Order: sequence, then structure tokens, then C-alpha cells
Amino acid sequence: MKMIAVSAVASLSIAVGAAFAQDTDMPFGSEVEIDFAERLWDHMEEERLAGPEMIRSFPYMGSEPHGMMLETFYAVGTVGDHTGDLVVKRNFGPEGVSIDEVLASPDTHLGAYTVMFRREEGYDPDNFDWFWARYNPDGSVAQNPAGMALAGRVAKGMEDGCIACHQGAADDMVFTSDHLVAD
Repeated sequence: MKMIAVSAVASLSIAVGAAFAQDTDMPFGSEVEIDFAERLWDHMEEERLAGPEMIRSFPYMGSEPHGMMLETFYAVGTVGDHTGDLVVKRNFGPEGVSIDEVLASPDTHLGAYTVMFRREEGYDPDNFDWFWARYNPDGSVAQNPAGMALAGRVAKGMEDGCIACHQGAADDMVFTSDHLVAD
């Protein structure tokens, strides 16, 4: 697997909007989306992008909602029979945490993983087919304050959140798209 770790800062908001009905037509948080997020997590653990055996990179300054220090990895991942671009961002905190503190005890300061995975064509053509997920440090799918699982087309159609923020990025919704690994 090819992968690149980079130091780049991007700011985006995690969805905190109103919950949608729990069905398969909802843009995020459905059982189908949670199941896919769990399979994506398994792949990230296998490739050591997440979990207890993860590879490390040099952290860089970040901002909310991601964290005060970040590590970002660009790779190509496979879930089921689909292979797509994979962006994994490790989010460290709390506010005021230093690079030295994160380097000395990364697991203590890890707050979340935020992930973009390019799904199959047609998954979300309005948003370049990106699947979005936020995981807690233990790999469970995080929830927004309304109790919605942050997996799928997170905050699609909302004013704040993953998609709304990334619509301000390059043509592919990735703030640092020049670092993506080609298929």
C-alpha cells in the first residue's frame, strides 16, 4: 500500500445539526452507513492507519473541530470489492497541547480520527462520492450532540459540517488534494 503523511492544516466542522429519521435514505448515521464505517475501520487497522499498532507521523498544528495537533495520512484503501482514496486524520488535544506532549504520549492525547473514503461512483455524485466518518479513539463511530452516528454523507445539506466545509476546498473536496495517492 502506498501512503503519504503530510503536514497541512484544514479547518472543518463536524455535523451538530438536527437528526434525520432513522432509515436508509438518510445521508448519515443509518445502520448501513455504520456497518460500512466499521468495515472501513477494520481496513485502517489492518493497514496500521488506526488502532493500537498504528504507524506514527510527526504532528502539526491544527484547529477545531479536528484538534490542536494533527497527523494526516493519504492512502488508497479497499473495503469489500471497492478501492478508493483514503484520507485519515488523527486529532489530538486538548487545547494548548504541544508537539512534544503528543510525541511523548500520543495515545493520551488522541481525541478522534476523522476520515474521508472515496466510495463507488454514484454513492454521492454531488460530493465526489466521499464517505465521511468520525471515530472515537477506541474505533467506535462517534456521534454528534443529537445522537446521530457520524458515518456516511455527514451533514449533507446542512450549513455546517464535513461536507459544507469541504465544499470550499479544491475541485475534489480535499484541502490538500495535491498529496492524494493516484489509483
